Amino acid sequence: MQSLFQILMLILDVIWFIIIAHVIMSWLINFQVLNLRQPLVAQIWDGLNRLLEPIYSTIRRVLPPMGGLDLAPLVTLIAIYAIRIILANNAGFFYGY
Repeated sequence: MQSLFQILMLILDVIWFIIIAHVIMSWLINFQVLNLRQPLVAQIWDGLNRLLEPIYSTIRRVLPPMGGLDLAPLVTLIAIYAIRIILANNAGFFYGY
């Protein structure tokens, strides 16, 4: 069961870093540091959007519209952190203590 705990934590870490990369890339695109006409940038951006849009769309349905501000990544990061806390506090279940 210890390996299950570690796998869950790893998955949460990977999702965390994918969201951070998506947020940073969106800033770089908006400030015109990155250009979506470059094929590699466009492919990475499209891949990140395809990965995260199912998560963001469910959160956006619940959140009220905030104008141009998208809080879905922030809410997702907070949810991931809360899940990590819950898993860490219940680690004894996974370790069999």
